[in-house]
Amino acid sequence: MTVLAAAEGASDFRLVLAAVLGIAAVVLLITWLKVHPFLALILGSLLLGAVAGLGVSDTITSFTTGVGATVGSVGLLIALGAMIGGLLAESGGADRVVTAFVDHVSTRRLPWAMAGVAALIGIPLFFEVGVVLLVPIVLLVARRTQLPVLAVGIPALAGLSVLHGLVPPHPGPLVAIDALGADLGRTLLFGLIAAIPCVVLAGPVFGSWISRRLDLPIPARLGGAGPADGPDGGTARTGTDLGTPTETEQRASATATATSVEAPPRRLPNLGATIFTILLPVLLMLLRAIGELTLDEDSGLRSTLDLIGTPVIALLAGVILAMFTLGTAVGFGREKISSTVGGSLPAIAGILLIVAAGGGFKQVLIDAGVGDLVGRAAEDLNLNALVLGWLVAVGIRLATGSATVATITAAGIVAPLAGGLDANTVALLALAIGSGSLFFSHVNDAGFWLVKEYFGMTVGQTIKSWSVMETIISVVGLLSVLALSVVV
Repeated sequence: MTVLAAAEGASDFRLVLAAVLGIAAVVLLITWLKVHPFLALILGSLLLGAVAGLGVSDTITSFTTGVGATVGSVGLLIALGAMIGGLLAESGGADRVVTAFVDHVSTRRLPWAMAGVAALIGIPLFFEVGVVLLVPIVLLVARRTQLPVLAVGIPALAGLSVLHGLVPPHPGPLVAIDALGADLGRTLLFGLIAAIPCVVLAGPVFGSWISRRLDLPIPARLGGAGPADGPDGGTARTGTDLGTPTETEQRASATATATSVEAPPRRLPNLGATIFTILLPVLLMLLRAIGELTLDEDSGLRSTLDLIGTPVIALLAGVILAMFTLGTAVGFGREKISSTVGGSLPAIAGILLIVAAGGGFKQVLIDAGVGDLVGRAAEDLNLNALVLGWLVAVGIRLATGSATVATITAAGIVAPLAGGLDANTVALLALAIGSGSLFFSHVNDAGFWLVKEYFGMTVGQTIKSWSVMETIISVVGLLSVLALSVVV
């Protein structure tokens, strides 16, 4: 027994060493050597497999299997969501929603309205796209109403960030759902519930507090430095290179190009139709989740809801509807609709590659046995699975600066724990990981520099406002998930 225990101990130490070296390699390649996360994840996977004793051939097989599974299950959904977002931006639908809310809300309630609008249009839009669209409007609102810029800006950023971290079809939640085998409908339902306190506390409440302590002038040029200047321009880095990921400029610039094809639409889309188009995929997936919780499995209505609420079908329905309500209805011809839909895809190519490579890294972790080791350790420590998932994601987020990389890696590490959990808890585990992936954005996060430049802040001011806001979202998200775990 002693020899066996020693052998097991040596094997466990090797797996821990492999995981630490693999993750450390990814972190150092991204933050120190400025290697693109896609390549960093590939190299980190090879190192992990070699140290764990998988062998080159088995490591490559494991990695490619993970890549294929992730692209097949997550990549399609990300692409469909980007198409809806592209039509929403190009048609002027996003501006229509924001203007309609802002024009009919009192000055005192504007921060709350901005949080709600950002959360609404943030459902189909990626974070960078939402920032590019919303920040110029935030600055215009602040100038017109004389409200402090952070009192309006922080709620808008909170609405975008919460949806990005907790609600499908954003890449992070989708990756966690796929890795853990969680039910998408339940995760969406619980994610929307958890999002409410996150947006409220990190948005209007914190925005009101911090705006009284950081008196920022409204940038002279609306939109701040903008993605064209980015972290490398002018005042972004004074004196020393802080390791800013250059993909910020590239992604935001590609996004802005993809959403400004040809001339503007002849007329703005109908407000009600725009809101319905944005919410249709969410409603269909929620109906499926409600049906799973309330209807018998052999029910005809349950079967219908299962079909229309399938993520691919729900998002596809949203794209088709958007082609009419945000395309034909505003005067776009067939070629314009096609170019807008197609133009939304190049901007997400980098995200898809990172997500795919992250799926491969996750599979190598699992096949090497690291996940099983973490599961056994969690049982020995009697640590709550939700807290463990959050802590792992926090650690990787702080090290890499990438919410997506943190979600992918953390989900792969704690995936074996999902096998012994009920469906509701697995969905909550995905949300706990998503919450952890948002913790304290700092100088190694592309979003940090994007926000800093748009609002014309110093590094210290960005940490006091944006970084603290992200931390509030992360902590409140975990507390909300733990509270839901007691109820469900």
